[in-house]
Amino acid sequence: MQSAFYVSLSAQVSADKRLETLANNIANAATPGYRAEGVSFQQVVSQTDTSKIAYVSSGKDFISRAAGELTKTGDPYDMGIVGKGFFGIRTPDGTAYTRDGRMRMNETGDLQTVSGFPILDAGNSPIVLDPTAGPPMISRDGMITQSGRQIGAVGLFAIDETAELTRGPNASIIPSKPATAVLDFVRNGVQQGFIEGSNVNPIHEMAKLIATSRAFDSVSSMNDMLDSSQREAIRTLGGS
Repeated sequence: MQSAFYVSLSAQVSADKRLETLANNIANAATPGYRAEGVSFQQVVSQTDTSKIAYVSSGKDFISRAAGELTKTGDPYDMGIVGKGFFGIRTPDGTAYTRDGRMRMNETGDLQTVSGFPILDAGNSPIVLDPTAGPPMISRDGMITQSGRQIGAVGLFAIDETAELTRGPNASIIPSKPATAVLDFVRNGVQQGFIEGSNVNPIHEMAKLIATSRAFDSVSSMNDMLDSSQREAIRTLGGS
């Protein structure tokens, strides 16, 4: 009976974590460059019981690398990414990578994200434009020109497929392994005047949220049933 309680509790914990993840994805469905988060689960076999009872783990978070949809804005400071690359940005916690291509130039010419983080070139140095030369022209390989003069190049970075990803600011991610500069601009590149949306599918996430919520309610009902059965057993044994 006690094992049944622990099994149902593990299922309830995993469902609660899944609900939190789905709710966060839905809340960021309209956030440019946002990467959806998921939870992978596995069974954990108890080592303390010879009957080998299987529990549900609390789950391991992962961040989806799927691309979002590109939307044309016509703004010269908006940049979308074609392929698997990421923009590099300088944050207080170090370098992070994002697909959010909404950028701006401040009064001193620094190219920044909408949150004020510097955009990096392929050598991980901040990009500085000429604030008097007008809007930049950005080619597929990230090369920036103003008034016909090359200013620099927006860095595009590849993240190792085996790297674990954690969340950073500005819809960014921080990989567990160093990112490398993209050199192949046939399959990858920058598209000026576009921004990439979130890779969250709100309809799918809502369907998952409903299904997970029902699963959570079912586990809660099972806990109530187990508790009722245990109380009945105590009353029966106590009266015998």
